[in-house]
Amino acid sequence: MSDVNLPSNYRPTEREKFMNSKQQEFFRRRLLGWRDEIVRDTKDTIQDLQDDHGQAPDIADRATTESERSIVLRARDRQRKLVAKIDAALDRIDEGSYGFCDDTGEPIGIRRLEARPIATLSIEAQERHERRERVYRDE
Repeated sequence: MSDVNLPSNYRPTEREKFMNSKQQEFFRRRLLGWRDEIVRDTKDTIQDLQDDHGQAPDIADRATTESERSIVLRARDRQRKLVAKIDAALDRIDEGSYGFCDDTGEPIGIRRLEARPIATLSIEAQERHERRERVYRDE
């Protein structure tokens, strides 16, 4: 953890030096909070699934319950993958590479990181990547 004393109302700006210690701490806290929320939700889901072991007598009700369970488990799997991306972003903060585009090495930008703190590509690089994906998918 960092020794940075961040005021609770701190917001990074484009006028500051990019990825200074305050910005790094801001995004670290944001990522950790997001991760904690996901982990809490996952524990709640597991508890709910364990508590719900009664079988509905009606076959239609059982089918509905199983369908809902499947949807919840798929959502949790997506969140498990999201936690891995959050952990990778936290590692990048520790390494000093957080906030810089994997393709160009240029800053990703504060506004993009606020919207998507796990971003690894600048908007321009992401758009190029998506265009390439569409081309290959259409072939």
